[in-house]
Amino acid sequence: MANTRPSLYTGVTNNLIRRIYEHRHDLSPCFTSQYKIHKLVWFETHETITTAIIREKHIKDMSRKDKLNMIRVTNPALKDLYYEILESLRSPE
Repeated sequence: MANTRPSLYTGVTNNLIRRIYEHRHDLSPCFTSQYKIHKLVWFETHETITTAIIREKHIKDMSRKDKLNMIRVTNPALKDLYYEILESLRSPE
């Protein structure tokens, strides 16, 4: 997740839509609410929580530059992906 600076936040969840909603609406006092980090700019899915946590730790160990480069490969404008995910859930395949 990111804000306009962009400050970056990396986390893990078992429900992406719910967690992004919580961050966007500052429902818990944490880093994302303090720095207004409300945009979903990148995400990955994993088969197990174990692999997700391992990947989260790997990303957190990356430099800011490397994180931004990773994001910009698929999202060069750092646009908010939240509404695209919501729309894809509503659209029949």
